[in-house]
Amino acid sequence: MRHSHGYRNRGRKLLRQHPRERGYRGLSRLMYEYNINDKVIIDIDPTYIETAPHRRYQGKIGTIVEKRGRAYVIEILVGSKIKKIITTPEHMKPFAVQQAQN
Repeated sequence: MRHSHGYRNRGRKLLRQHPRERGYRGLSRLMYEYNINDKVIIDIDPTYIETAPHRRYQGKIGTIVEKRGRAYVIEILVGSKIKKIITTPEHMKPFAVQQAQN
């Protein structure tokens, strides 16, 4: 039998939730206001499959370029190419830069 090469192929470990984190995440993550030029981390939530980006972008940091309805367009640098990903806030976390204070 041929091997399936679907969209979620080989993502079992990457796209699973830990037992204590199962179910829907909190409202604070969905209600967070993102602005253009904000940095975000792609963090795929397997609860929402239709709007999930490809698993290769899990953990990548990108910049919000525009908003389309409920979704956002994120630019991510992969190698020397710029990729544009359209996804919803369920799959994003704000990237907070913590500076060391001396």
